[in-house]
Amino acid sequence: MATVRLLMLQKALLHRTTSRSSSQLLLRPPSIPILTSLRAFSSAAALSPPSTAVVYDLHGPPDTVTRITELPPVEIKENDVCVKMLAAPINPSDINRIEGVYPVRPAVPAVGGYEGVGEVHSVGPGVKGFSAGDLVISSPPSSGTWQTYVVKEQSLWHRIDNGTPIEYAATVTVNPLTALRMVEDFVDLNSGDSIVQNGATSIVGQCVIQLARERGIHTINIIRDRARSDEVKEKLKKLGADEVYTESQLEVKNLKSLLINLPEPALGFNCVGGNAASLVLKFLRQGGTMVTYGGMSKKPITVSTTSFIFKDLSLRGFWLQKWMTSEKATECRSMIDYLLGLTREGKLIYDMELVPFNNFQTALEKALGKLGSQPKQVIKF
Repeated sequence: MATVRLLMLQKALLHRTTSRSSSQLLLRPPSIPILTSLRAFSSAAALSPPSTAVVYDLHGPPDTVTRITELPPVEIKENDVCVKMLAAPINPSDINRIEGVYPVRPAVPAVGGYEGVGEVHSVGPGVKGFSAGDLVISSPPSSGTWQTYVVKEQSLWHRIDNGTPIEYAATVTVNPLTALRMVEDFVDLNSGDSIVQNGATSIVGQCVIQLARERGIHTINIIRDRARSDEVKEKLKKLGADEVYTESQLEVKNLKSLLINLPEPALGFNCVGGNAASLVLKFLRQGGTMVTYGGMSKKPITVSTTSFIFKDLSLRGFWLQKWMTSEKATECRSMIDYLLGLTREGKLIYDMELVPFNNFQTALEKALGKLGSQPKQVIKF
C-alpha cells in the first residue's frame, strides 16, 4: 500500500512540474517516472485516511532533500491493516538511506523511516487477530514509517502489549535487537565472563550493558573523551557497567593491567573504528572475537600481525537487516516480546527524546549532530 501511495505522490509531483515554467522544468528530478495509469478504486472500497509524511525525492543531505507533504488515501484490501503511527525514531541508517549510501534502500521518491509503533485504525474484512486500538509494530521492519498512516498486509504487523511505552516500542527492533543478537550469537558466554565495547553511550551500547548484567556478564566500556565524562561514566555504571574508560585513559602500555578483578574479555563490540577499535582488540584474550556493527568515526580498522598470529583473534561483522532475512528471523518476534518485557519491568532503559512531528526539522538537525551530542530522536505523531 505504501507503493500505491508513492505512485500517487509521483503523479501529483509530475502534474505540478509540467505546469511550471521552462526554467522550473529543469529542476524536476529525472528519477520520477511518468505514470500512464493508476489503479481504479471501486466506490465501495475502504480507504485509509490521508497521510502526512516525510518524503525525499532525491538522495542527498537529509536536511536539504526531505520535506513534509500530504499523501492521498490508499485502499485497504481484504487482508490489510491500517495503522495510525504513534512514534518512529531517526536512526543513523535512516539518514544513510536518505543520503543514498546505505546498501539497501527504497527507490525514490520515498517516505523516510524504517521502524516505529502505531495503533490499529481499521482492518480489511479478512483480517484475524487485530482489532482497532491494538498496539503494533512493523515486523520485519520496512521503509516508510515517517508518516501518520501506514497500510500493510496483516502478516507484516506484530501485535504487542498495549502497556508498552511507545518510545520503547518504536525503537526496539534496530538497536536493542542488535545488542541481544551480538551478546548471544558469537561467543558462548557464561556468568562471570566479560565483554569489552566501544561506543558504550549508544543505545546498542547501553543495551549491551543491561543485557550482560541480566546474564551475570561483566562489561568493560570505552567512551570518547568529552566534557563531563565523569557524569557519563556514573550514568553507565548505574545501568550495570563494571568499568568505563575514556580513550585517553587507555593510552597505557599494558591495558590488561587495568583488569584487576575482571577476566580478560572473550568478546568485543566495535561501532566506531579507528583507534577505538584497536583498543577493543587490545583488551581481548587469546582466541577472542571482535564484532563490528558500525563505523561512526569513518576510520578503518587496523589490526596488527601479532593479533592474528599470536593471539589468534577473530574479526566478525553483524548487520541486523541481513540477519532478519535468515532462518533465525523466524524467532524475531519472541525476541522483541522478551526485550519489551524488560522495558516494562524497568530492566532495559536508554536515552531518548520524544519530539512532536511538527518539530521534525529540529529533531533531524539533532540526529545529524548539528546541535551537539543529543539523545535518540523519536518522532511522536
